[in-house]
Amino acid sequence: MAANRPSEPTANWWRDAAIYQIYVRSFADGDGDGTGDLAGVRARLPYLVELGVDALWFTPWYLSPLADGGYDVADYRTIDPAFGTLAEAEKLIAEARELGIRTIIDIVPNHVSDQHAWFRAALEAGSGSPERDLFHFRKGRGPDGATPPNDWVSEFGGTPWTRLDDGEWYLHLFATQQPDLNWAHPAVRQEHEEVLRFWFERGVSGVRIDSAALLAKDPALPDFAEGDPHPFVDRDELHDIYRAWRAIGDEYGGVFVGEVWLPDAERFARYLRPDELHTAFNFNFLACPWDAGLLRTAIDDTLSEHALVGAPATWVLCNHDVTRTVTRYGRAETGFDFDAKTFGTPTDLALGTRRARAAALLSLALPGAAYLYQGEELGLPEVDIPLDRIQDPMHFRKGGADPGRDGCRVPLPWSAQGPYAGFGADAEPWLPQPADWASYAADLQSDDPDSMLTLYREALRLRREEPGFATTGEPGARELTWLDAAPGVLALSRTEGLLCVVNLAAEAAELPEHTAVLLASGPLDGAGRLPQDTAVWLRA
Repeated sequence: MAANRPSEPTANWWRDAAIYQIYVRSFADGDGDGTGDLAGVRARLPYLVELGVDALWFTPWYLSPLADGGYDVADYRTIDPAFGTLAEAEKLIAEARELGIRTIIDIVPNHVSDQHAWFRAALEAGSGSPERDLFHFRKGRGPDGATPPNDWVSEFGGTPWTRLDDGEWYLHLFATQQPDLNWAHPAVRQEHEEVLRFWFERGVSGVRIDSAALLAKDPALPDFAEGDPHPFVDRDELHDIYRAWRAIGDEYGGVFVGEVWLPDAERFARYLRPDELHTAFNFNFLACPWDAGLLRTAIDDTLSEHALVGAPATWVLCNHDVTRTVTRYGRAETGFDFDAKTFGTPTDLALGTRRARAAALLSLALPGAAYLYQGEELGLPEVDIPLDRIQDPMHFRKGGADPGRDGCRVPLPWSAQGPYAGFGADAEPWLPQPADWASYAADLQSDDPDSMLTLYREALRLRREEPGFATTGEPGARELTWLDAAPGVLALSRTEGLLCVVNLAAEAAELPEHTAVLLASGPLDGAGRLPQDTAVWLRA
């Protein structure tokens, strides 16, 4: 299999790559202790080659107390012992590259762990010290300083300020254990630039930037004021930071993808200018309901935003923070909103699976890069985690009303017969697997021509081999054309006569003229019509 993969992808590989997200803790357990690790990933590289992905994006694998799933980093140059060693990470990067698969790592620049050496030194040094200048420490308001310094709200709910015994407060936009760095301090910038070089020199090909629009803060840390620039989202100072990063990336041929949640298309596009980030995640498409009109608008808006700066779009249906696709599409409300997550939402998994299969073909047919979260290729549903096993701080910060994100992070099922569905041999996984988890096992699906895994393998193969799916990135290039279609039907053409049709209407739809059916998400009806919630790739 590996012999058919390019040994050295082109410089623009990232423009239309298929990138697989690995949440290491839940991917595969190589040493049997119940936690996924780098040994588990290395053992599954043949599976990833057969799947047909071009790169792996690893969520944080650094030393961490895991207060927020690894996004609380204690040391950016050390692999957490639960996952392995730095030497093993270097082996993994090299072995994957030999198989034609590149590596993208996660950088978390907005904050560090409260166990990071810098923050521990700041606590010890005390009020007014240079060590505290690396973070945002402030006196509280009110006569006794017992009120937080401003009225900001944490991304996880509640105040983003924690008071210390010495009376000062420190800022954390996320969990209490994740103090925000002061990006106005030159040492913070220098440290992250050195970290980038550290990993590029070890062979990584790209960096995903967590919470990329949140780093810079108004130095006054003011209350929110209607009409004023946001005090910590999308501030203009960010662009100098990313221009410096881009210069470093260009030295090594490395690329950047930003986690940028912004409603303003023009502001979003600024991050993708030629001297800043290469790509950014497309959350409008991810969160869009299963509705033909809304999906077409999301696709058009995304392509228009990126056309402003000549950058390729990215397409993703799910990630480690978002309700799994087959579950979300099987609910009455098929869009995604963090604030709408609740316990006990009714779900039709059969319906959701049909739609997820169709959505897979739609997303993989679009021009740009595609991101695939581990387990989506197995059709895994969201899992209801028992209350006493939930670990996600989002659940606790929101008073227990939100089930949190653990339901999409359950360790993967690899073998129908192995202990713990083949995830690991000895210890129970760090999150519990449901009783039917083995029915989704990769080894079962591998031999099933109708499985979700088979569908993804075939779609990724065709996407790689068919020239019409390539994204040129040329200014003004027509990467996608919409075709006339009945209400509720999306029909688009790429180049080289490739067509994608998705039927979201209640009735079966007529297919456009074609010479061959390349791939369908489900069976066509007897007359060759496209059933509801089904997608097909055609050759005109």
